[in-house]
Amino acid sequence: MPTYTAPVADIQFVLHDVLKVAGQDIPGYADLDPDFTAAVFEEAGKIASHVLAPLNRVGDVEGCMLENGVVRTPTGFRAAFEQLKAGGWPALECDPAYGGQGMPALLGTAVGEIFSAANQSFTMYHGLTHGAYSAIRSHGTAEQMATYLPKLVSCEWTGTMNLTEPHCGTDLGLMRTKAIPQADGTYRITGQKIFISAGDHDLAENVVHLVLAKIPGGPEGIKGVSLFIVPKILVSDDGALRGRNAVSVGKLEEKMGVHGNATCVMNYDEAEGYLLGAEHKGLRAMFTMMNEARLGVAMQGLAQAEAAYQNAAAYAKDRLQGRAVTGPENPDGPADPIIVHPDVRRMLLDQKAFIEGGRAFMLWGATLLDRVRRSGDAEAEGLVSLLTPVLKGFLTDKGFECTIAAQQVLGGHGYIEEWGMSQFARDARITQIYEGANGIQALDLVGRKLASDGGRHMSGFFGRVESFIGACAQKDALGEDFLDPLAAAARDLQAAAAYFLKVGMTDPNAALAGSYDFMHLLGHVALGLMWSQMADASASALAAGEGAAAFHQTKLATGRYYMARLLPATRLHLARIESGAEPVMALGAHAF
Repeated sequence: MPTYTAPVADIQFVLHDVLKVAGQDIPGYADLDPDFTAAVFEEAGKIASHVLAPLNRVGDVEGCMLENGVVRTPTGFRAAFEQLKAGGWPALECDPAYGGQGMPALLGTAVGEIFSAANQSFTMYHGLTHGAYSAIRSHGTAEQMATYLPKLVSCEWTGTMNLTEPHCGTDLGLMRTKAIPQADGTYRITGQKIFISAGDHDLAENVVHLVLAKIPGGPEGIKGVSLFIVPKILVSDDGALRGRNAVSVGKLEEKMGVHGNATCVMNYDEAEGYLLGAEHKGLRAMFTMMNEARLGVAMQGLAQAEAAYQNAAAYAKDRLQGRAVTGPENPDGPADPIIVHPDVRRMLLDQKAFIEGGRAFMLWGATLLDRVRRSGDAEAEGLVSLLTPVLKGFLTDKGFECTIAAQQVLGGHGYIEEWGMSQFARDARITQIYEGANGIQALDLVGRKLASDGGRHMSGFFGRVESFIGACAQKDALGEDFLDPLAAAARDLQAAAAYFLKVGMTDPNAALAGSYDFMHLLGHVALGLMWSQMADASASALAAGEGAAAFHQTKLATGRYYMARLLPATRLHLARIESGAEPVMALGAHAF
């Protein structure tokens, strides 16, 4: 059975050596000293290793069951959920006014990675609840917040988001679910939603659904969509539960992965609902939840890569097969461990270099989110808006690739279920699809975010790269190995952006045909920047004789690998972008 150990030392390094969080001017960050954060991550790591990880295989094999209208979660999930609630983990970054601990999103993101790596299916139950909490806190009335937030913060109740219908996914303007206004100010919700993660279960006494629906007579298309709170069990004015609402589970979806999470078809038959936010402005309210979820999915993709990598690396150091071409490295044994072979090293380093760079990118993104939420920083808001589709699309694409590479390291054993490697790949696969498929993320990036505010946020990202290169220009430890490759990759990114600016208005297909490559190109440059910053921190620590020398030497070697072997992918992505739309659009639909 696979095991998992939280990468506490690496998270600490990013937070304190690279991002220097305690010295940032974000409210609440001054409290994030190394001793405090280490204590949080170590405790989260214990729960992940000893409680959640052992249930990961259980959830995969057992799955969830629908019995007489009630969804049963896998053996052990309920007890683990109670343990998580008792420890206050779901409340970590929630408002103290509703029972939360008020910690920054940065801390919640790092803990989320630890829990998701141990058991993604389980962690989704309270992860989605936090999204519902955020939407109600941002758009709800005082009464709605008082009724629902304390219960969502404690996870006595859990939350969902209901968007997709059988005939429409991304194009929400086509939805048919209706909300009929009632004289008492409530609405009657009727329709069917599909793919609803954690749609029903036995972990909490109530499930609070946030449901997109159309009020008859409203504007056509997406402009006529509103958002509603539709609890599974109705709530009285005094907060007591008062009876079942007209919402039920039609069936559980049979999925490729995340079997431990109940993915439901939800039926609404004149269920009682309450408008959240303004009429016909439901998408704005739902996007509060969706943008948070997209960052959470980016974290999931990275987390599955980390879990798979840990087990692949352990196997490679233990499995004996063949001899090193330069001579035996295990002369007393019948063969050498397979980690001596260059191709195995390549697979492992591809994973390690992506994961550590991706973690820094993800945590930097969380600091930007905190800066927006806690300081109202408009520049940070624009930058995190630009980077959200890249975080979601790039980290999940590469995270899935890492799980496949980890499976490959185990060879035939990687294909056998009892070794558990296929679960990482199957669970990671959904991250590329839900909360906006990655192709949609790329279209959002190029079609909307790139030119947003006159391209100011893209220019701001370029400015950060150029500023870092300029500040480190005299540091010999960085130049040839880090700064030069980063500058070359940034030039590729600038050339791609200039191409879109040149052809986008006259040939929009050319821009959209290159959008996926642009998402990956920007992702690689972002990781190149992260690796250069980490290299700077490690080189400085070594020069000062601070910290564990082996850790920093390993960090530098891994960073050089990324810059030499992975970052040059920017040239390929640029070449594809500059080929335009013709190769993509040349075939008529009839030819496929």
